[in-house]
Amino acid sequence: MARCRRHSSGRKGLCLQVILANPRGFCAGVVRAIEIVERAIDRYGAPVYVRHEIVHNRHVVDTLRAKGAVFVEELSDVPDGAMTVFSAHGVARTVEEEARARGLPVFDATCPLVTKVHLQGRRYAKAGRTLVMIGHEGHAEVVGTRGQVDAPVLLVSTEADVAALDLPDDAPVAYITQTTLSVDDTKGVIAALARRFVNLVGPDVSEICYATQNRQSAVRDLCKVADLLLVVGSENSSNSSRLRDLGADEGLPSYLVADGNAIDPAWFEGILRVGLTAGASAPDELVDSVIDALRKLGPVEVTQLDGVEESLEFGLPRELRGAPAKAASTKFATIGA
Repeated sequence: MARCRRHSSGRKGLCLQVILANPRGFCAGVVRAIEIVERAIDRYGAPVYVRHEIVHNRHVVDTLRAKGAVFVEELSDVPDGAMTVFSAHGVARTVEEEARARGLPVFDATCPLVTKVHLQGRRYAKAGRTLVMIGHEGHAEVVGTRGQVDAPVLLVSTEADVAALDLPDDAPVAYITQTTLSVDDTKGVIAALARRFVNLVGPDVSEICYATQNRQSAVRDLCKVADLLLVVGSENSSNSSRLRDLGADEGLPSYLVADGNAIDPAWFEGILRVGLTAGASAPDELVDSVIDALRKLGPVEVTQLDGVEESLEFGLPRELRGAPAKAASTKFATIGA
């Protein structure tokens, strides 16, 4: 823990307490996705083409780009035969089929928890149920999930959306959820579905993404002891934006910042305790850059809340296990190995 020493600059010698949420930052799915890109570059050489941002964080994307990753939105932008990676958010089956048809060597970095949602959706649709997904229109994960199910997937974000569904109340319905939404985010919509549909099934709440729930719970704890909340993450990161919104819901001035360069000294007038967290796609070094920026305003003391210790790890594709080593050939057989 860094102890404060008073000096005359910045905040007139006041000591700013920075309280870190626990857990914060990278989840297991993000760690796996980034490592897949890095190891593919190390083993097969640059460039490696990544369809969509590997995770929603500009710093991560720029760092991988500097190492040899090329980010594209459409598979048509990938040259024939080029090593390709699908992002952590998942892709539609049509994208997988296009890659197969072109013979592209592909590593699938889809988060295993997202893949689990795909499997749930297919199972419910195969059973003849109308499938409802709780999520945000246009989010990459929602687009990919809807494209993984061979049946219509109705999207709802609010309880009002549930009321507006053009379905009979006795229709057999199943729901799935976007993984960047927590139990708390979805419980109202799930309750609305249960009130309306008498024949409803869906995953147990324990199956909803652990990382999203843990980070939101940690922010709620943080808000009990902080005067202001800083969330490190990108604007297009759904889970990071939600953490910022939680702080605002608790009545705290709450800001989403990309890194320490986004800090505005005016935010901290009269503030003694700053809560600091990071979205699931934001690396620790960006949290450190925020702390460094705060130290330029005056003395800072850093502490960390107690919280859930996350130990989950997801395995890598077999071709990328072991020590990184470049190979002469980029050919291997299967998508998502």
